[in-house]
Amino acid sequence: MPKIYFIDVTNRDGVQTAKLGLSKLEKTMINIYLNEMGVFQSEFGFPTTRHESLYLQANLELAEMGVLQPIHLGGWIRAIASDVEMAFKLVPNIRHLNLSISTSDQMINGKFQGRKTRDDVINNMTEAVDAARALGAESIGVNAEDASRTGLDFLTRFGLAAKEHGADRIRYCDTLGYDNPFTIYETIRKLAENISLPIELHCHGDLGMANANSIAGAKGAIDGGQDAYINTTINGIGERAGNADLVATTLAVIKSKGFAEKYQLGKPIDLSQSWKISRFASYAFRVPIPINQTGVGINAFAHSSGIHADGVLKDPENYELFSYEELGRGEPELVETGREIIAGEYSGISGFSHVMGKIEVSFANEEEAREVLELARYANVEAQKPLVEDELLFIAKYPQIARKLLTLTPLD
Repeated sequence: MPKIYFIDVTNRDGVQTAKLGLSKLEKTMINIYLNEMGVFQSEFGFPTTRHESLYLQANLELAEMGVLQPIHLGGWIRAIASDVEMAFKLVPNIRHLNLSISTSDQMINGKFQGRKTRDDVINNMTEAVDAARALGAESIGVNAEDASRTGLDFLTRFGLAAKEHGADRIRYCDTLGYDNPFTIYETIRKLAENISLPIELHCHGDLGMANANSIAGAKGAIDGGQDAYINTTINGIGERAGNADLVATTLAVIKSKGFAEKYQLGKPIDLSQSWKISRFASYAFRVPIPINQTGVGINAFAHSSGIHADGVLKDPENYELFSYEELGRGEPELVETGREIIAGEYSGISGFSHVMGKIEVSFANEEEAREVLELARYANVEAQKPLVEDELLFIAKYPQIARKLLTLTPLD
């Protein structure tokens, strides 16, 4: 039986959210958390964007060191051969790519403005796939942007051409959240049957159906005989109304009525990491978690009604499909209400040593402490907010990687 895998796109689609962004250290921490959670792949950035180069190289170094293993680190680029060549020039050791091009008549006419035909779209895509394979890509996903407004006949032709040239997956992009669970199921099942290639589900929430569409699409892929790769972001962050949410979609696969009996994960997901990763993303993006957010909202396990409270006290399963412990919740939170020393961009060695000592980090000598302090200062300058404990621990443990993450080299 084919399986379901997760490809998280927080570090690509999430950071494209208008008015938001992440520092390179924050993006790295998200990759680490996704790896700990068991996510198959992180779409970790844009290898043709020069300011991402050192960040991408640093994360690939972490993969070589075993820190970011077994997660795949995939780059997103346009399905153009010259972009593929630029990606390998700037990030020579990249091995996983998703190549994207628009496929709908709306985009061909309204976006390309007559500069491309359907034949051009397929030719550009196949040339890019050929170039990626020739330059050493180990896995290649091909993205059909605006697939939900693309006819099945052309999607099939597009997918077969990608398969013929060696693509590993097709990404069906519901770019405008136009699909519903019924239409996406039928389309994906037929597409899977027609092209015999694993299918990614990339769903947006413009109509509020990103999570449901992702599950229905995955069902369609598996019923069509192919593996399904669900694209998610943490807390559903993303362009416009956001993307499918990592925690909610995972819970739906595992917990929804009868689904997991047939449609199973190809790689275990550690749900106990949910609380930590959701809270970090909320802090890093500066976007509060809605109180009714699935699993991680402050009201997700709150009961007020007398009937509900009575029922849940007698047996939590009366009113809860899953427990808060499963999501890594339940530990008390300590909040400083008196004196607090923070490691910031203007910290001195005494205060910094105090902060690091509280998280049980010691230094061999003052020179080592000053090196880590300097890196922490730069990380604060970039993030413009206090670093969390895991970020400080990362800098102390991998100072050379941190230095690379914090280095930006503008063009001459």
